[in-house]
Amino acid sequence: MMISNVKGEFSRVTGSAEFDPSSLATSHVEATIESASINTREAQRDAHLKSHDFLDVGRYPSISFRSTKIVSSGENRYDVVGDLTIRGVTREVTLHVESLTPEITDPDGLLRRGASANTRIQRKDFGLVWNAVLESGGFVVGDDVDITIDAELVRKTA
Repeated sequence: MMISNVKGEFSRVTGSAEFDPSSLATSHVEATIESASINTREAQRDAHLKSHDFLDVGRYPSISFRSTKIVSSGENRYDVVGDLTIRGVTREVTLHVESLTPEITDPDGLLRRGASANTRIQRKDFGLVWNAVLESGGFVVGDDVDITIDAELVRKTA
């Protein structure tokens, strides 16, 4: 209700990344999110977010992202530009990777690294236009959606 920020997460996400800091032109990222896996820890709100007013999970069961280019924006910082599709609407967005950890070897011998990225989108750009006016003025839903991604990358063995 434009009083505080509501945080949520998607629990069913799949994706892949090919990342080589010395060859960003050949690096890419793809992800698919099951829209119905939204969880804001409030069942009524989640049901509304899954409805036709918002994600319309019956018609649009997934949200997707596919990078088109990755560029360095500083030491261990990257801008991942790509196409985000929500409700069948695709827009270019830039994910700002602010933290990329060094690669480590886990107890099983696999190479792992972590990454955190963020961006802000305008929900109306993706056809998410539902809102309601509050009696006191203002609206129930704000226009900005902040997206934060925390990912762990595991290098496949040859």
